[in-house]
Amino acid sequence: MATKTGQQKAEPTTRKSGKLFGYARVSTMDQDLALQREALEGVGVNTIFEEKASGARRDGRTELQKVLSVLGEGDALVVMRLDRLGRSIRDLANIAHEIELAGAHLKVIEQSVDTSTAAGRAFYGMLAVFAAFETDVRRERQLEGIAMAKRQGVYEGGKPRLDRQRVMELSRQGLGPAAIARELGMARSSVYRLHREAGASHASQSRSPQPRAA
Repeated sequence: MATKTGQQKAEPTTRKSGKLFGYARVSTMDQDLALQREALEGVGVNTIFEEKASGARRDGRTELQKVLSVLGEGDALVVMRLDRLGRSIRDLANIAHEIELAGAHLKVIEQSVDTSTAAGRAFYGMLAVFAAFETDVRRERQLEGIAMAKRQGVYEGGKPRLDRQRVMELSRQGLGPAAIARELGMARSSVYRLHREAGASHASQSRSPQPRAA
């Protein structure tokens, strides 16, 4: 039955029930995905795609691309917060469009978004604008702070987050990973990673051919 001109098309009364797919993301290797994983599992999500990558761009976010590619009719992509998907209006709009093309919808737990309804889609659009605005404001404040520090002569630039030399030094002194992490204020997983990298580097050097004596 055709709708009359000027009237909105009614929402479908039934929607095919599909699968729930979760997506969790943190920006750095030192951050933990446990909180997002727990939130997703709490709403019945069993399949979760996880990655550690910046949300500023979609490039290199392979797990996001994977979950978008498996969505089908009636499925739902579930995230804990909207900023886990992206931080720019363009990326969020493109992701929403890809989800819609797949016949699926998006659910955002903390902000109670469900794009299977017209109201949910409108709310999603509003949140996308606010998320991008928040990112721009944060960037502007950071640049203003750096500019002020430079004028006052106290800006030293970014400092390295992980002091590999100090970690190895404490390790040689007999401290374990947990103690090193507490001493340096870093994640214990980062200490383990630096140990693995140091071991791999040492092994590589050991396998290098030694010059023959003349």
